[in-house]
Amino acid sequence: MELSRAETDLIRRAAIFRGLDDAEFDPVIAAANIHELKDGAYFFMEEDPAEIAYVLIEGKVKLTQVTTNGLQVILGYLVPGRVFGIIAILKHVAYPVSAEAVGKCRALAWDRVTMNRLMEGAPRLALNAMHIMAGQIRELQNRVRELSTQKVEQRVARAVLRLAHQSGRTIEQGVLLDLRLSRQDLAELTGTTLFTVSRVLKSWESRGLVQSKRQQVVILSPHGLVTIAEDIIQNVNEAERVDSSGLCDL
Repeated sequence: MELSRAETDLIRRAAIFRGLDDAEFDPVIAAANIHELKDGAYFFMEEDPAEIAYVLIEGKVKLTQVTTNGLQVILGYLVPGRVFGIIAILKHVAYPVSAEAVGKCRALAWDRVTMNRLMEGAPRLALNAMHIMAGQIRELQNRVRELSTQKVEQRVARAVLRLAHQSGRTIEQGVLLDLRLSRQDLAELTGTTLFTVSRVLKSWESRGLVQSKRQQVVILSPHGLVTIAEDIIQNVNEAERVDSSGLCDL
């Protein structure tokens, strides 16, 4: 398995490996396989038996769930360095989400037996996994609270700011969300409709807050979106601060 120095450094910073010394880290990497997926392929589907945990090296991954009435909800996007499928360390559980490749993706992969063996030799690995799963619960609670208590415009602002934090890239005009993001995707991220998201983005464009094109959003005024989101900074949970993401590892 060949990894560049930059890829190794990226993996080294993943939340699951925090606090491991070289003697603990090196055997974990040596035991990994590399999984490569094309755009639109799935690492796993919701309700599949959870058997493999991953660390993303290249590309982006979209996490989705299907509601009881058959609607798809996007939970978020993962960028390189993120851990996902960590619930696979437990026996007899299913993945709670589907993980779809956005663009070409490469990820390190460990099956449950291998990961549990590695955790016996590096207890810190198991502790990190527990912190990640606890963060999932906090994040999902926060999302449920947002959907039940926040106005639509506020939810959309929060979602856009999260995505900017995950994959924003500074360009001349402002901050480009560096992923394919349709208005339907944004609707599924925020529990609303395509019509409502289109109306919100049109209003923001008229106020000079964003530029919105086909599958592309540029934030022109981050401060303006933070004002709409109100207490976005106070509500960033510990898992987001620790793992530099708007979505905890799933």
